[in-house]
Amino acid sequence: MRPASLTSPRPATPPAAAAQPALPGRLRRALWRVLPLMGGLHAYIGWRLLPSLDLHPAALALAIAGLALSACLVPLGLLGRFVTDNPTLADRLSWLGSLAMGLFSSVLVLTLLRDAGLLLAGAPSLAQPTALAVVAVAGLFTLFGYVNARRVARIVRVEVPLADLPPALEGFTIVQLSDIHVGPTIKRDYVQAIVDRVNGLEADLVAITGDVVDGSVEHLREHTAPLGQLRSRHGSYFVTGNHEYYSGAGAWMAEFERIGLKGLHNGHTVIAHHGSRLVLAGVTDYSAGAFDAAQTSDPAAALAGSPPGLTRILLAHQPRSAPAAAAAGFDLQLSGHTHGGQFWPWNFFVPLQQPFTAGLHRLGRLTVYTSRGTGYWGPPKRLGAPSEITVLRLVRA
Repeated sequence: MRPASLTSPRPATPPAAAAQPALPGRLRRALWRVLPLMGGLHAYIGWRLLPSLDLHPAALALAIAGLALSACLVPLGLLGRFVTDNPTLADRLSWLGSLAMGLFSSVLVLTLLRDAGLLLAGAPSLAQPTALAVVAVAGLFTLFGYVNARRVARIVRVEVPLADLPPALEGFTIVQLSDIHVGPTIKRDYVQAIVDRVNGLEADLVAITGDVVDGSVEHLREHTAPLGQLRSRHGSYFVTGNHEYYSGAGAWMAEFERIGLKGLHNGHTVIAHHGSRLVLAGVTDYSAGAFDAAQTSDPAAALAGSPPGLTRILLAHQPRSAPAAAAAGFDLQLSGHTHGGQFWPWNFFVPLQQPFTAGLHRLGRLTVYTSRGTGYWGPPKRLGAPSEITVLRLVRA
């Protein structure tokens, strides 16, 4: 039975009456740059495509209105919870904005590619068919991407060879969840489906590598609650991602601990398994120090005081923690953050910020696995980077 302190009744005030969160100053300043940019990019799409489509005046007016509406909706995909204190309306605005963002992204990229192709080909006769192709292909990308994003994450099995792995740890399984992004478009039903799949795997350990939420504890605790049902031999551990810091990291750390997850915040624990042991450590997000200097990510501190000579595993939300993890002496780092790029062509831009986009990589002695994520962020759209529930099996190198 849980202690009474963990089962106290919810506040009488319903979520709908909760105070509307204030728009952070950093976000407010960015908004003044994003809004004109969105307007300009939508105007560019209209300028490049609409004349070539030779639309009836009524259809042209609808197309222009649609572009103007999209330019307004796209920011709402990120700001829905800041513009109204009604959570249902905020979710609907976020849904509309996220869908518009996904379609706009594909239309913009394909329009730029079309313009480059027409410039190189020097064939004005291709203007109309290529404009039609941009609209059709962007629509198909958005439709297929939506279907891929909304289905429950697939199970991906990965063998991880580690040097000096004790025989007793051969076959040790870790289920990794990452970047679920519970929020306006990902709710309790999806989280429950993930938990049910994980529990069917009978893993030795569950690791959650950050970005679980996009929103406050007050609005999302009922949707993250199923994570408390996760089952494995040695329990479920989590670290923070950057999105926890956008949503009140301290409150979320306490909430995750309340439902039975174990936080590793620049710290470690020792797991005993079949007569052997391993060190499981975790760090706060790579960017945490920008929000709270006391939470600056520190792989070396996470390992301080751990027994020598054991296999050392680090949970770190961002792959760019890897150089510090390697220097600290870790054998394996589990990360997320990148979503594998989530949908084309953004996968090509991930290396500008992160050393690894997805999958298994080596950095000296350190092995790094980067998950494509278990949910999605922003547009409900995945192309070429399917979501995953990762089963990592340790084997001797």
